[in-house]
Amino acid sequence: MTPATLFINAKVVLIDEIIEASVQVEDGLITSIGDPSKSPSTEVVDLKGDYLMPGLVEIHTDNLERHLMPRPKVYWEELPALLAHDAEVASSGITTVFDALGVGEADTESLRGSTWNSFLETLAFCEQKHLLRVDHHLHVRCELPAPNTIELFKPFHGHPKLSLVSLMDHTPGQRQWENLEAARTYYTGKKGWSQEKFEFQLANAPLLQAKYAEPHRAYFVDYCQTHGIALASHDDTTTAHVLQASSEKASLSEFPTSLVAARTAHENHMLNVMGAPNVVRGGSHSGNVAAIDLARLDLLDILSSDYVPSSLLAAVMRLVDEGVYTLPKALATVSHNPAMASGLMDRGSIKVGLRADLIHTHFVNISSHKTHAIVKSAWSKGRRII
Repeated sequence: MTPATLFINAKVVLIDEIIEASVQVEDGLITSIGDPSKSPSTEVVDLKGDYLMPGLVEIHTDNLERHLMPRPKVYWEELPALLAHDAEVASSGITTVFDALGVGEADTESLRGSTWNSFLETLAFCEQKHLLRVDHHLHVRCELPAPNTIELFKPFHGHPKLSLVSLMDHTPGQRQWENLEAARTYYTGKKGWSQEKFEFQLANAPLLQAKYAEPHRAYFVDYCQTHGIALASHDDTTTAHVLQASSEKASLSEFPTSLVAARTAHENHMLNVMGAPNVVRGGSHSGNVAAIDLARLDLLDILSSDYVPSSLLAAVMRLVDEGVYTLPKALATVSHNPAMASGLMDRGSIKVGLRADLIHTHFVNISSHKTHAIVKSAWSKGRRII
């Protein structure tokens, strides 16, 4: 049991409004808003006019992979990598994280071309020893054209933390990598490929796609439908991409690369997930549709930090500063909406009866039109983690 906590002098960000109120927490749950009953054992947290927000829910971050391989071909031990990742996301206000783990890669020297068994053992150990600050779930990203995808997925069969599967196809010349030079920059830069290796993979990719993509897709769609796992498509570009995903019962369109794909997703009751770095930078690093443009058209549902955990709050503030969304609506893209989309109905907003996943944020005006939100403290199920 966690001690009772009373938050006072707070601007409380609810699902559709901001109120000045006190919030009481007992046994890890929110028990009252605006009508506290303080006891002698209650810890009082005075926010002094700062904002109390729901803990952020991150459904797609590659940040763990970055800690496991901080440089191309440089492997880091799983335990310190996981703990560093966990601390980083917590300090960014994230209280629920879906660790995105890629499976399937023709390049066997990459993380995604290797087995995740050892990491899963480490995750179980850390949870057993209560070493983690935030609530971790698994989002398995399946590279459909890779020969080894199904084999590498085996350790995740029936895993209690598996909550989301996404279907990916990074074949150059389509979807995210329509621009081949952008693909070259990414693979030779981040992945450390030589020009010769890139050219070889570029020539081989269509052959792998033709052989493996469709049968692998059918396998994972069947797995998700059979086991009740949420399914996401990835880098949808055309109407056909979205319609196929919709027919397969995918509920999320991750990082649609075009306006037509994002619109088609909404028309077919799918939620659009866009990268928070895309909002912060003002556009896609791959040259695809800008997330803030989708927000202006009310086509943006969920933001993902992708490769920068701190970008979630930064993107929220940019949406607010530019008058695109109100603070409650912008915050919902990183809390309420991803929680509901992933079936986590016990969190994502400040409401009586929900988990006390909370963050204390202080706003700093950098200029007349730019605000930065600083995470001062965070609580996961009523337990202070920052």
